[in-house]
This record gives sequence, C-alpha cells and structure tokens, in this order.
Amino acid sequence: MKKYLFSVLTLICMSMQGQITMPKVFSNHMVLQRDINIPVWGGATPGTTVIAELNGVQVMGITDEAGKWMVHFPKFKAGGPYSLKVTEKGKKSYAFEFSDVMIGDVWLASGQSNMEWQVQQAKDAGTEIKNANYPNIRFFSVPHDIALKVLSDTKSSSWQLCDTNNVKTFSAVAYYFAREINKDEHVAIGIVQSTWGGTPVEAWTSREILLSSSITRKRILDNDSLTELHLKNEETNLKRFWEIVYNPQNGMDTIVPKENYVDKDWRTISMPSTFKQWGMPPYEGIMWLRKTITLPESFAGKDLTIYLGHPEINYSLYFNGQNICKTIWNAALTHYYTIPGKLVKAGNNLISVRMSLLWNAGGFNPPAVEMFITDGNEKVSIAGDWDTNIKLEPAVPKIFNFQYYPTILFNAMLNPVIPYGLKGFLWYQGEANDSAPAHYRSLLPMMVADWRIRWQQGYLPFLIVQLPNYMKPCTEPQEKSNWAEMREAQQLATLQPNVGIACTIDIGEENSIHPINKQDVGHRLALQAKKLVYGHDVIASGPVFTNMEINGNEITLNFTSTGAGLVTKNNAALKGFAIAGENKKFVWADARIVGNTIVVSAKSIAKPVAVRYNWADNPAGNLYNKEGLPALPFRTDCW
Repeated sequence: MKKYLFSVLTLICMSMQGQITMPKVFSNHMVLQRDINIPVWGGATPGTTVIAELNGVQVMGITDEAGKWMVHFPKFKAGGPYSLKVTEKGKKSYAFEFSDVMIGDVWLASGQSNMEWQVQQAKDAGTEIKNANYPNIRFFSVPHDIALKVLSDTKSSSWQLCDTNNVKTFSAVAYYFAREINKDEHVAIGIVQSTWGGTPVEAWTSREILLSSSITRKRILDNDSLTELHLKNEETNLKRFWEIVYNPQNGMDTIVPKENYVDKDWRTISMPSTFKQWGMPPYEGIMWLRKTITLPESFAGKDLTIYLGHPEINYSLYFNGQNICKTIWNAALTHYYTIPGKLVKAGNNLISVRMSLLWNAGGFNPPAVEMFITDGNEKVSIAGDWDTNIKLEPAVPKIFNFQYYPTILFNAMLNPVIPYGLKGFLWYQGEANDSAPAHYRSLLPMMVADWRIRWQQGYLPFLIVQLPNYMKPCTEPQEKSNWAEMREAQQLATLQPNVGIACTIDIGEENSIHPINKQDVGHRLALQAKKLVYGHDVIASGPVFTNMEINGNEITLNFTSTGAGLVTKNNAALKGFAIAGENKKFVWADARIVGNTIVVSAKSIAKPVAVRYNWADNPAGNLYNKEGLPALPFRTDCW
C-alpha cells in the first residue's frame, strides 16, 4: 500500500511540474500591441515545447533550464476579436484559451495618487460614468504589492472592459487619455495600470540601476537588511490599521455621538484647521470631534443640508446621535449631506465627527464660510470651537510603508508585466520627491532609461504629467519653490528622445494635492501622444521658452509651440513674470506680447539679467497660445 501511494504522489507531482503557467496580464479581453513582434511568455518544466496560436498563426518555443519560455508572434495589424491559445506539444487540450483578444495600442500608466485617482473620484463623475460604454477600451490594474526580490507574476487580476460599472475604479487620467486616443485612432486601447499613492520614483526603479547612482546606492544596500518577516508583519499590521480606520473601536460610535455623553476633559480646537496647525506631536489614529450648535425655531422638523467644507482623510458624521454618512478614503467630491427633519429641533443640536488622523493630515481645511447648516434660506455656521479627543480609540499600528522603499514596487508591480508589448508609458508622479528636486533631475531619467532597457522595444514614448499649481498663492515673487524646481526637473527629462510633457500649471487646486479635473490632464497627454507618437500635425503644448535677448533695461523672451499666437487668458494683462538684476532679487515685471515674443522690464531694474515665469508653488501666470494651452513655467537663471 505504501509503495502504491508513493507512486500516485509521484505521478501527481510530475503532472504538476508539466503544467504550463502564464502571468495574469494574459487574460480574456486583453489588448495586444499592434505592429510589433508580440511577446508571450510563461513557465513549464524545463525542455517543454510550448505552442501558442493567435488568429490561426502558430509560434513555438522551448522552456529553458529555469523553467521559463517565451515566444514572439509576427506583427499584427489592429483588429480582433481573436483568441489566444497555448498548449504543450503533443497535448490535445489547451493549457490556456483566451477569448475576445484585441490587437491595438497598449499604454502603461504608472505613478502615485494622481494617476491612481479614480473616475468616480474625479470631476463630473456621475455623468462620465453613465456615458462610459467603450468596449474597445480595456484596463489591466496591477494590484498593490511589495517584494524584496523580483516577482514573475502579479496578485490576482484580469483585463476589464470599459463599461459603466468597471470604469468607476479606472485611473481617471488614463481613462480620459485612452478615450481620446481610441476615438481618434480607431483602434482598441489597453491600459496596464500600475500605481500606488504617495510613492517616490525610486520605488519604481530596478535595483541594478539604483545601485549605479550615488543618490540611491546606500538606500538600496540598507534594504538588504529587510526580510520576508518584515513584510509579513507589515501585512498583518495593515489589516489592523484599516480595521481601526474604517470601523469604530470600543463601541465609540454608539457612545460619543449621544447628547448625554460628557466631554468636559476634551481639548478645544478652532475649526476649520488641520493637524499640521494644532501643535500636536506625531500621531496616527482616530479623533472624535463634537460641537453643539443652536438652530432657530424655523429649522425644527425640516430636512436640512450640512456643508463640511473640505475635510481631510476619512470621516463619519453624526447628528444628534444618528449616523449621517461614512466616507471611505475621501472618495466624495462634495461634502454636504441631508439631515432628516425628524432629527432636527429648535435650540441645541449635537454634531459629532469621527475622523482619521493619518500621515500628519486630518481636520477641516479653510475657508470657514463653507462650513454651515442651511434650510435653503438661512445659514448657521458650524465653524469655530469644536471639542476633540484622540484617546478614545486605539492608535493604529506603526506602518513602515515599505512601498516607499527603493525598487520594492518595481519588483512586485512592474517586473511581472515586463516585457508585455507596449505603445508607450504615461507617468504622473513627483509629489513624493518634492523634498529633493535636484535629485529628481537624475532619478527620473534613470527610471525612463531603466524601463526602456527592460522592455527592449527601443525608445518607447514616455509621456509625463508636469506637477500642477498647488498650495497657497504668493503675492510676491517666490525665491524658493520645491514644486517649481520639480516641474523644471520633469521638463528636463524631455531632453531624452521620445519624451513628452503635459503642462497642468493652470488646473491644480490650492487646497488639494488631488485636483479633480482629470479630463484636461488626459486630453493634454493625448495631445502629446498625437504629435509625438501618432504623427499628427497638432499643437501639443503651450509656449515653451527657448532663449532670451537683453536690450538695455528690457529682456525679450523667445518661445516655441506658440501655435496660432500668444495670448493671455480672458485677454487680461500679462501676469506671472518676475525679473532680476545682478543682485538676484526678483520683482514683478511689466510684460507685454510682441508678436510671438514676450518683452519684460521693471522700473526698478536698469540692468536685468534673469527672468522667471510661474516660478512658484501656486503661480498666477496667464500666458497661453491661441490653442488654449498654458505656457510651461521656466527660469533663465540657475540660482
């Protein structure tokens, strides 16, 4: 009996060893890249002969000593739907048979949260989702994952058709890009989305190339002290982390929102304000807030609307003890809710908020005028003093955020899809590197070169979204701006062949690092693709500074991409230009359009030597071409 069992187990193991495997990026509804030798790969027992068939065309390969195989189909024109079949030579059945396979253009969309930002979180979400019926747009979303060594496959995922259900979670930028290219090129568009919010460029770059740089070499070697146990503990802690964030602990949601709850020992904080303004030590966990407001007799029994302005991170709202809303990762575009009339009484009413404090964020952003309750006619402000407490629920576990570490995401979220055939790359990232823009000048081109080398498809087009305007506007020329320097570093990457940049300097938001207008971002990326990749005669960029000429007390600035001519937005006076003399002190310049040039001067500077335009975190410049595209920020100095 023992001998028999051994024989059966041996046969089972042999059978398992002989099975052909393929990465999950190959699935039903996939889009394969047209006009290239299409790579298809997987694993099997060494020496296995693998046969793949696409639309009647067969190719054959043999698994190497490492158990890997790869075949290449000849070039296909756009078309489909086809089937892709894979089998072992001599086998009658297919190991894999994928249906509804299209041949078209595939773009890899990567970066941090602004590329990850979903259609359902972006501008006009309801209308856009309702009209999203594009079966020839398909998305493959790489699940979040981290790894110390390169992986050969992703976590569970598959290609999804673009419909009113699936589109909700697609990258909004990538979707609007894909929609425009699909419409203009009349081919299927596939998006391989590999994104993770808050991550730096070095997380997406391979170990080998990071070791070659003095900027990142030590950090890579420090990673060698990490073990799989560190990652396993992180996974466990993350589950507990989000359990606390999303679900009230200790029954606090049934206690704190009640009117008879005593909060006499709570701290008082004036709202609107945020964690960074409170003078608190670093803390991650849950804050409860309570505020008693007095409502007039005319409000009693009426359905009211409460406006919370601009809250940060996750929160739940309660009114007189009853739950009104629960947000998940601040996905709502607006923060106003209906309070049922049955809860409303004249006199004192209690508002309670359970809010996450994460990553030094939390609270309510100004302005105060956007925090109120109304019956449609009269408003009652809910700004001012709120009572707060951070000790009612446990602190969230310490999270090391290994996804921020060098090469961790390359290993887990990029390597598994290399060398899937691509048309090019879409990249929206930079916010996480804003503390060291000088390093970004090297790190971004390194990553571009790294990806191109690994895909082995030549100088694949690389399209960058330049950081938008963000943070408090400056009334005087800003001497130092990390965001301005980051934009400059991003633009310098265009010195490499086949790299384009989409300027978004006019569509950001002062109070949000996640501007909701993703339609224009996708459109401007599409313009870059049309010109750089598809060969259309279009103006793909706003004015780009080239050189200057000093003439006495004036400087003449020359540009490319002027299109049909230079204009200002709404024909207003030119803004955003600053000029400096040899003392390196910038003042606002008088600027005027002369043909396709800009002439700048300042009464206080007799001998100007340098000019800056839109050189600030949140600049107010208004130079465009007549095609409606904004001029790219620039400086003529290197101070």
